[in-house]
Amino acid sequence: MADDNIFSGLKVVDLASFIAGPNAAVMLSDFGAEVIKVEPPSGDPWRHGHQIPPQPFSTDPYPWHMSNRNKRGMALDLKSPGAQQVLEKLVRWADVFIVNTPHPARKKLKIEYDDVAQWNPRLIYADLTGFGEKGPDADLPGFDITSYWARSGMLSMTRDKGQPPTWPVAGSGDAATAVGLYSAIVTALYRRERTGKGSYVTTSLLAEGVWAASVSIQGALCGAHFYGLHDREHPANAALNVYRSADGVWFVLIIMPDKVVAIAKAVGRTDLLTDPRFSDPAKLKTNMSELAAILESIFASQPMAHWYEVFSKIHVTFGAVRDPLDVINDPQLRANDIIVPLEGAGEKLTSTISSPIQVHGVAKQPARRAPGIGEHTQEILNQLGFSASDVDRLRAAGVIPNVRTAA
Repeated sequence: MADDNIFSGLKVVDLASFIAGPNAAVMLSDFGAEVIKVEPPSGDPWRHGHQIPPQPFSTDPYPWHMSNRNKRGMALDLKSPGAQQVLEKLVRWADVFIVNTPHPARKKLKIEYDDVAQWNPRLIYADLTGFGEKGPDADLPGFDITSYWARSGMLSMTRDKGQPPTWPVAGSGDAATAVGLYSAIVTALYRRERTGKGSYVTTSLLAEGVWAASVSIQGALCGAHFYGLHDREHPANAALNVYRSADGVWFVLIIMPDKVVAIAKAVGRTDLLTDPRFSDPAKLKTNMSELAAILESIFASQPMAHWYEVFSKIHVTFGAVRDPLDVINDPQLRANDIIVPLEGAGEKLTSTISSPIQVHGVAKQPARRAPGIGEHTQEILNQLGFSASDVDRLRAAGVIPNVRTAA
């Protein structure tokens, strides 16, 4: 099994909070990296994510386990003068150091790149920010909803005409950004294999959001014509629209030009192919709302199961809009190891979501519960070379908590 673990022997210090940074560390752990989660004695605030509306409420800290599985936990008060000696040992031990503390606070805590790279020139220092390292808003706090969604332009476009911006799915921008940060880390590790040198890598929620919205942002860069916000009754293209089946299921339909004839035959409306309102491109643009109304009527005549068979048979691209309770029962998820077992997190929390990267022939590490606050502090300190008396001294100085806090 050891040969199958791509990152076996890779040591990661996860000093980040909330979702994006910790999720990047989870991805490394999935492929065998050893990850130490470092938190303040009060814990990462994301431990309470399951109790913050509008996240789904639960008595189980499911967001915490999702973002911190397969890690050992260490509690450390970085504000304490004695913390630097522990930090130095951690940095010398580590291959990767992940941090998202705002830069002004990093300077005070002496955990900027220049502070720690002197201890380990082979270190991959992974920096995550809300708005980037430079610029007038570099020091502003940012969450995915503000930086990834709102500031990038995404939130302005993910709504229908006449509607205010909605509240996006919590953590969605963070999860995407985690993949970007993971990619930066892996790129730096490859560089280190070739040169022996460490790297300072970075991404931001803003950069990842603009990348996600890049089709539209690139259009804006070249002065392209924008059709405006989506209006399903008056769409820019009736072939790329949202419709509803007879049993009330909404679905997204994408009819590419090479499928127009096939779909017309499949729904029994070949007359639309020669209808003068739609057969001429100029007239089609003028009559797009009429075509959308006709398609709306057609699709409202049969249940989704019928359209699933119709669309699948002729290979037309579609997607039924599902809520989370539907998604978790989708057989595609377990067939492709998207949902996997979670060990040790409790009777209710027995499954979790795997990271989205698969390497054929390589088995990921089994998902195990996230640690309690400071659960492995003494074990880690001993591993780093601190004696029992050293640990007692650190505890007396308030560098580490006196009592291990429960999860």
